[in-house]
Amino acid sequence: MRLDKFLSETGCGSRKEVKRLLKQGIITVNDQIVKDAKSQVNEWADQIAYDGEPLRYQKYFYYMLHKPQGVISATEDKYDETVIDLLSDEDYREDLFPVGRLDKDTEGLLILTNDGQLAHRLLSPKKHVDKEYFARIAGIVTEEDIEQFAFGLTLRSGEAVKPGQLVIDAVDEAAEESEIRLVIQEGKFHQVKRMFEAVDKEVVYLKRLRMGELYLDEELELGGYRPLTEAELAMLEPSN
Repeated sequence: MRLDKFLSETGCGSRKEVKRLLKQGIITVNDQIVKDAKSQVNEWADQIAYDGEPLRYQKYFYYMLHKPQGVISATEDKYDETVIDLLSDEDYREDLFPVGRLDKDTEGLLILTNDGQLAHRLLSPKKHVDKEYFARIAGIVTEEDIEQFAFGLTLRSGEAVKPGQLVIDAVDEAAEESEIRLVIQEGKFHQVKRMFEAVDKEVVYLKRLRMGELYLDEELELGGYRPLTEAELAMLEPSN
């Protein structure tokens, strides 16, 4: 790997900023000052330091984000704030992206990473990864709805969706509202909302609670994020 690329990927700045650091003579490789940005280094074996501080290379990054409403699941947008915009300057990387998407008005668990293989494992229908949601519903959710969801629905568009596990948490008959949890394995556009539309009900609030075995850390404030722990990352492996 080129030295300037290594320095950029370890958070020392842009390629242009890194070249200025190199000219200052404060970058060492195996205790030798190196000023050539094109120098090749072994990111795993060489001892590279910035002003005496060792730099450690990390290939993949994984963050748990508590997505708030009003923010879109994209890497960039001309009009709206994106989930990537929520990252601090220190944590921002050009190659980070959200794993899947949550609608603009949906809250909850979203993973940000630069690991494309992990994203594929979590999103591929063939992997059968559970996605659990909490929702408030305008309407009384019934046992009949549970049976329809368990069987598999046909949306108003005519599109079929696979079975989902629907649980009723609470029903307010006076307000004609219900609180539910739903586990699905697909991720079609507006899927949860469209599933309830198919049974003549409306989702008024939606939050994703988990993906696979990974649950949202409820101590994270809306818009907050943190790195995944090694134990949490293991929960996303195929064996789980």
